Amino acid sequence: MAKKLKITLVKSMIGRPTKQRQVLRGLGLGRMNRSVVLEDTSAIRGMVQKVIHLVAVEDLEGGAQG
Repeated sequence: MAKKLKITLVKSMIGRPTKQRQVLRGLGLGRMNRSVVLEDTSAIRGMVQKVIHLVAVEDLEGGAQG
């Protein structure tokens, strides 16, 4: 099973550079305290690293949703 990541936006993107806002939108995060579950790929990991100071990341098992 593919590993999944649960990514939650915990800090506001107000006042952040455009590049960071674009990364958050690309991850599917548009509002505070919203979460998305994405596959654990190197591309997603790279995007998370760009905004790690704004998000919380949890590892999930492949079958878990939510």
